[in-house]
Amino acid sequence: MTLKLLLHRIGPAFYIPLIFIAGPVVAHAQEAVDFFRGNCTSCHTIGGGRLTGPDLKDVTKRKDRAWLVQFLQSPQAMIDKGDAYALKLKEEARDVVMPNINGMSPAQAELLLTMIEAESKLPKSQFAGLQISDRPFTQQDIELGKALFMGDKRLANGGPPCVTCHTVNGAGGFGGGRLGPDLSRAFERLQGRKAMGAWLYAPATPTMSLTFSKKAMKAEEILPLLALFENTARSGAEDDRTGMAGFFAAGFVVAILCLTLFAFIWKARFRAVRDPLVELSARKVLGGRS
Repeated sequence: MTLKLLLHRIGPAFYIPLIFIAGPVVAHAQEAVDFFRGNCTSCHTIGGGRLTGPDLKDVTKRKDRAWLVQFLQSPQAMIDKGDAYALKLKEEARDVVMPNINGMSPAQAELLLTMIEAESKLPKSQFAGLQISDRPFTQQDIELGKALFMGDKRLANGGPPCVTCHTVNGAGGFGGGRLGPDLSRAFERLQGRKAMGAWLYAPATPTMSLTFSKKAMKAEEILPLLALFENTARSGAEDDRTGMAGFFAAGFVVAILCLTLFAFIWKARFRAVRDPLVELSARKVLGGRS
């Protein structure tokens, strides 16, 4: 029996209240989906394999729900008290600790776990992760990645270039921004293209998530950026900061030139006022003597 036929048989008196019950349920489910997408997809998949953090498919079968609710609210607190499973998760993540997530209340944790359970039952979850090609990177990929990083080529969805907040070894000129960390060895720290690709697609830091929430990078932009980061990680060095030293040196030189110019202008201005006054005063003195 179809749902439509069932509702027709039981009549409006029964199924109208169901609408008012189902409405909030659907809203909460969407809230959990949006929360997961904005806060979790940079480190976790549901059925797509491990990233920085573990694959969350069937996580409620691996650990009891009460423990998970507690852990989601404060992972570091669980580690600090020596919880064996929390310490194991930290070790598997190469000592990367899941941060406390803003808005993660017990109720929000329950909603997330319910959503993860539902997604785990699907043939393929919507959070199976970004599919990144495993083909070898080429020099052309690296050059395109550098152009995207430096802003020489604009991101399709209008996001700012990486150089606005980050630097990377070989950035050249004055280097990159210092608001975010040096990304020269990020590929190595995030354990390869899959985890770093997920991070670039849905960054979880407050600044980046706000910036890219509606301006997500496309897969064809992420791949060359990964090529660049893999290449800089292979060099084994981070930015040498010569760009910043050059920036301060250039600023110092410009400041000296400006001060010299101002001194010249002021000196000329001083003479333009003083000399006529001195000449006028001398004429008055000479005129009085005569």
